[in-house]
Amino acid sequence: VQLQASGGGLVQAGGSLRLSCAASGLPFSSYNMGWFRQAPGKEREFVGDAAVSWRGGSTSYADSVKGRFTISRDSTKNTVYLQMNSLKPEDTAVYYCAAAQTTTPSSYSYWGQGTQVTVSS
Repeated sequence: VQLQASGGGLVQAGGSLRLSCAASGLPFSSYNMGWFRQAPGKEREFVGDAAVSWRGGSTSYADSVKGRFTISRDSTKNTVYLQMNSLKPEDTAVYYCAAAQTTTPSSYSYWGQGTQVTVSS
């Protein structure tokens, strides 16, 4: 199983970035996909997740990103995206994607390597 995250970079406050996470080696349609982030000196925190389509494809978000970030899935590409708009300096972190079986949606079995997002003020 491999989760390959990409799309991070340096952006000014108010800007946008889209992260991608390509999954391989697992049945994508059987896994909820989540995004997490970890800022320097802080614990890893939940950003949001997207359920599989056959369970409604619902999404949920941390309050800190609600209304600014959007998660979407493309089952044809086995890829999950994190669209980040109106970025703030406090969004600076390493962002990780993760996969959880639908039977245990809060237990993430697989993790990507992370991609750095830096938001300058």
